[in-house]
Amino acid sequence: MPRNLLFAVSLLLLLCASCAHRSDFFKFDGRAQGTFYSVQYFDPQHRSLQQQIDSILLDFDRAVSLWVDSSNLSRLNRGDDSLLFPVTAEILEKSLLVNRLTDGAFDCRVGSLVNAWGFGAKNGCYPDSATIDSLLLVCRSAVGIRTDASGSKFFLRDDPRTEIDFNAIAQGYSVDLVARYLDSLGISNYLIDIGGEVIARGQKRDGHPWVVGIEKPADNRHSAPVVMQAVELSDAALVTSGNYRKYYEKDGVRYSHTIDPATGYPVNHSLLSVTVIDSTSWRADALATAFMVMGLDSALRFLDTHPVTPYVYFIYDDNGQYATYATPSFNKLISNQD
Repeated sequence: MPRNLLFAVSLLLLLCASCAHRSDFFKFDGRAQGTFYSVQYFDPQHRSLQQQIDSILLDFDRAVSLWVDSSNLSRLNRGDDSLLFPVTAEILEKSLLVNRLTDGAFDCRVGSLVNAWGFGAKNGCYPDSATIDSLLLVCRSAVGIRTDASGSKFFLRDDPRTEIDFNAIAQGYSVDLVARYLDSLGISNYLIDIGGEVIARGQKRDGHPWVVGIEKPADNRHSAPVVMQAVELSDAALVTSGNYRKYYEKDGVRYSHTIDPATGYPVNHSLLSVTVIDSTSWRADALATAFMVMGLDSALRFLDTHPVTPYVYFIYDDNGQYATYATPSFNKLISNQD
């Protein structure tokens, strides 16, 4: 055999051997929506998808981010436009659905109140009671969607001052978007985490479910995260909403970023965090926020009469000590841990 042909055959064998041993596991991290994200998955076709996922998340920010001045949502709130992007319309429809389901505990119309308290894209800090009363009327003004003959959807609001804030649902929805993309490619084993909002499909290589940690409520926003509980997660989403990272203090009082739509003030109760497991991340996100608004007792009464999800885990302050309550179904996920 000629020497150059022998070399070519040997090189081909080496390349084939290399391909055979190439890992089908991918993991990468990035930033989106002002926070981190992490995606890990198994793909027998060896596709690296970070660029595509970055593109999905960038397009999502262009639709509903309040920190992108030219986003569809920012323009809608300013009155510069009324045409809804498809994703903006879908999130608004879901938000109004959860608003009705939770008797107003979840409400995307609180944008002006969130800004007034200094937790939104606009500056603000500790509004007086007269301002809050005025903004409550704005936030209670009706909003809706009009669909024209072509199928295009337009934003409707009775009061032009009403501002929409999707921060309690949008991040969860973005997790679902990435999951939907991986599903479309036939990837069936993955874990997606965007800012602590997680969705899992399938399992790890060893056949075990993915394991996700629930953070212990931190003493302050600078405290290092500590896992308080770990749960097994498979073919489901997990979202935790808490008041211990986003807040500010004034005259020795801590004000949470969770605004009660009924009062216009930050919530003030013993509930520190709520973790919800659901089939979709957007609904887990919205329900976790609604339960944080309700407080522990009201949330438990709601769950008794509205079996929306059987998997909920509460962490609350019991006379200065951390205490927990898990629904029976959620508790089974915890008890299965080694």
